[in-house]
Amino acid sequence: MLIIGITGGTGCGKTTVVNQIIKELSGEEVTVISQDSYYKDLSYLSFSDRTKINFDHPNSIDFDLLKEHLLALREGKDIQSPTYSFVEHNRTNETILVKPTKVVIVEGILIFAHPDIRELFDIKIFVHADSDERLIRRIKRDTTERGRDVNEVLNRYQTTLKPMHLEFIEPAKEFADIIIPNNKRNKVAIDIIKTIVHNRIFQK
Repeated sequence: MLIIGITGGTGCGKTTVVNQIIKELSGEEVTVISQDSYYKDLSYLSFSDRTKINFDHPNSIDFDLLKEHLLALREGKDIQSPTYSFVEHNRTNETILVKPTKVVIVEGILIFAHPDIRELFDIKIFVHADSDERLIRRIKRDTTERGRDVNEVLNRYQTTLKPMHLEFIEPAKEFADIIIPNNKRNKVAIDIIKTIVHNRIFQK
C-alpha cells in the first residue's frame, strides 16, 4: 500500500491536485481520506460553544483515530470512517465503510503537523497557492457549501485561520517531498507524482 499525504493552506486547491492524481486510477486502486472527517466529537458542547472552537489548530483533530485507521488499512483491514457536518460543527452519527486499496491519499491542512501521522506517508506533498487566492476560495466555499456568512468567514480568517497557517501549515513545507504550485504550471509535478504512483502500484 502507498499512503500519500497532501497538505497546504485552506483553499490552496488540494482537492484539485488529488483529482489530477487519481484521474487515471480506478476506484478499486485508490481511496481518499479527508482530515476533516476526523474533527473531534464535540457532542458534549452546545452549538454555540462549538462555534467558538479553533478548528484550524491541531488539537481539533482526532489524530489518534486517524492513525489507528491508517494502520488498519495498511494491514488490509476495513475501517469505519467518521463523517462531519460543517453546518453543525460536529461529527454526525453516520460512518463510511472504507476498504484498503493500493493507494490511500490523505488530504488536509494539518496532517503534517502531527509527527506520527507524518511518518505514515510514503510521499508528502505540499500544495502552494497565493494567500489572497486562498482567501477568495475559502469565502466562496464556506458561504455556498457550509452555511457561513462573509463576515463570519473573514473574522475566522483574521483571528484563527491566518495565525494557525503561519504557525502550523506554512512551516510544514520543510517536511514535503514535493511542493506543487497550484496554477497552470503544475503539470510536470503532477506527472512525476503519477509516475511514482503507477510504479508503486504495479511493481511486483
